[in-house]
Amino acid sequence: MENSSKLNVLILAAGLGTRLRPLTNDVPKPLVPVVDASILDLQARKARAIGNVRLHANAHYLAEQVVAAGETLGFEKVWVELPEILGTAGPLHRIYAAGYRGGLLIMNGDAYCDFDLKKFVESAVARASLENGPQVSLLAVDFPQVNTFRVGVDGRLAGIAGRFGATEGAPATFSGVSWYSDEALSRIREGEFDIREFWKQELAAGRAPFVDMTQLHATWIDMGSPEGLMAAVEARLKELGRDVNEAVVEPGAKIPAGVTLKHSVIYKGAEIQPGETIVNEIRGKGFKWNVPPTPVY
Repeated sequence: MENSSKLNVLILAAGLGTRLRPLTNDVPKPLVPVVDASILDLQARKARAIGNVRLHANAHYLAEQVVAAGETLGFEKVWVELPEILGTAGPLHRIYAAGYRGGLLIMNGDAYCDFDLKKFVESAVARASLENGPQVSLLAVDFPQVNTFRVGVDGRLAGIAGRFGATEGAPATFSGVSWYSDEALSRIREGEFDIREFWKQELAAGRAPFVDMTQLHATWIDMGSPEGLMAAVEARLKELGRDVNEAVVEPGAKIPAGVTLKHSVIYKGAEIQPGETIVNEIRGKGFKWNVPPTPVY
């Protein structure tokens, strides 16, 4: 499988989606529709915009649906993780051990973002080519509610608050987007689960990952909660040039006569009464969530 002409891209899609249940009882979170496409689809489009890439995803919960979507979207492979999920480090080791080369870009299957991925990867590759250059790059955002990263004056990861390393340094939040050289991937051991433990090992060995802080204020939305899902819908509507207060109705959802919809998302199976007014809601089979518009600061 030795082939370094293409960048490998892994979209993490194995999560259980517990914060979005019961919406995710029947569909895995990466396949939840966000206006016109799933996050898996949207992330794949952003990855392909980099250029010459080979797409991968991992899958665990409702894995057969992710496998089918990967085939439809033209993925190289969907790596099913059964009976147990392998964390983040496990899938990275698995791809490298299978012989894939050319570096690996990691993306999350539950994040809506507008990062310049090509710029990120090109910068990461350039840094890695330098003498003693960092072989791992982590893309950061400014998210004050989290901001657990501590970044040293050299731009490298100095620690993670509450876990390891320095308590001082520039604060930032990991976006879930990262790049690993083949050299770095070769050091992830079989059975390793938590990627943060690998970062800790790299830091201790004098090979701390670089933290790219050039896109701190790009759009980055964790769509794993009802509020995040609504924010992702708003962002997608804006990206499509549509009104962010528009109601979005999944194909197949039944809307009775006389219903008024505004700033709402209606999924298949939603129970709606004739003449009902629905505002600031996400509604589907067996649930309805009240979700106000995302605040604008």
